[in-house]
Amino acid sequence: MVDIATRVHNHNWKIDPIVRSLIDTDFYKLLMCQSVFRNRPEAQVRFSLINRTTSIPLADLIDEGELREQLDHIRSLRLTRGESTWMRGNTFYGKRQMFRPDFMEWFENLQLPPYHLERKGDQYELTFEGSWPEVMLWEIPALAVLMELRGRAVLRDMGKFELQVLYARGMTKLWEKIERLRGLDGLRIADFGTRRRHSYLWQDWAVQAMLEGLGDKFTGTSNCLIAMKRDLEAVGTNAHELPMVYSALAKSDAALRQAPYDVLADWHEEHDGNLRIILPDTYGTKGFLDGAPDWLAGWTGIRIDSGDPAAAAEVAIDWWKLRGEDPTKKLVIFSDGLDTDKIIELHGQFKGRVRTSFGWGTLLTNDFRGLTEDDALAPFSLVCKAVSANGNPTVKLSDNPNKAMGPKAEIERYKRVFGVGDQDRMEVVV
Repeated sequence: MVDIATRVHNHNWKIDPIVRSLIDTDFYKLLMCQSVFRNRPEAQVRFSLINRTTSIPLADLIDEGELREQLDHIRSLRLTRGESTWMRGNTFYGKRQMFRPDFMEWFENLQLPPYHLERKGDQYELTFEGSWPEVMLWEIPALAVLMELRGRAVLRDMGKFELQVLYARGMTKLWEKIERLRGLDGLRIADFGTRRRHSYLWQDWAVQAMLEGLGDKFTGTSNCLIAMKRDLEAVGTNAHELPMVYSALAKSDAALRQAPYDVLADWHEEHDGNLRIILPDTYGTKGFLDGAPDWLAGWTGIRIDSGDPAAAAEVAIDWWKLRGEDPTKKLVIFSDGLDTDKIIELHGQFKGRVRTSFGWGTLLTNDFRGLTEDDALAPFSLVCKAVSANGNPTVKLSDNPNKAMGPKAEIERYKRVFGVGDQDRMEVVV
């Protein structure tokens, strides 16, 4: 097992680059990339870093030269022969050759496009612009770099013994969480923590701890490199990016209203089984389900990623019943800001009513809260989102207005088109 504290103390970025592979990313990103490569390859999309926690002055904490060095390193990465073999030949969700030969040939020759980096006050403006299949693959590595460089800035002045104690306490904290989850009968939980992890080494350790501590209750990791390295299931489906960009490309209000369903129609042609998971909250869960075509009710399940998770699950259960479906055979994946108490609560609340699964993210792979002076390693809310497509701004409404994004006028238009009324504001933890 890697001695993380010693590795951090003796740090050499060429030995430990923050992102060490093009598949050091989330599985859903590669699935979505293939879908975009097939359906919307010509769309020109712009992604931008958004620090929701403005109290964290990233430009003061992170040296610009060091940030550029890490970003340039990512642009030097290419898919290796072993990684290509894993993607081409492995079985994902029971399906062989999930990644098509034409997509794999393109991916094997991919270099991530250039980035734009500029300091604006105490924050960085970091953007990526180009063809959608290419620029979308910047999102996860860009977030991982910013999160880890902020952590390295905090750790830089710590001595070897201080680091040993810090990581020992972090490991103990995570193991105590795992011990609490052991007793949950029928628990299914996966690692979703790549984008805001403390570091690659820490995520890899957390995954190994989950595997040993939870056994079959641990269903896999969203991180493709770790899944390959540890011979685990790579897990994930799709994200808000798809409906946000499809909607921005819509030419009318009617086309806009239809866009989220067009996304899933394309997905339906490509995938089946446990990959047919609805993510309904981009423009409000209730409105999405009320207007959904009947064929969507036959999908395997739903992922809940904003708002009150229990309330959203109840909405889904009622919707399935109304459409003549048996909720006990449906899968509800909870994935928003989870930690042990909420996992235990939701597991108990919905046990026997639906099949539940949990995507545990930041508070699995980056919970050092309370372990440093001034809580300097506490995780914060950093995202990298598609902000425009073919020159049109993107919009996300969410079930939590604190997660909404886009120009004010466009937000109001989308609320009108999708019939979104008053929403309860909830704290965005991560």
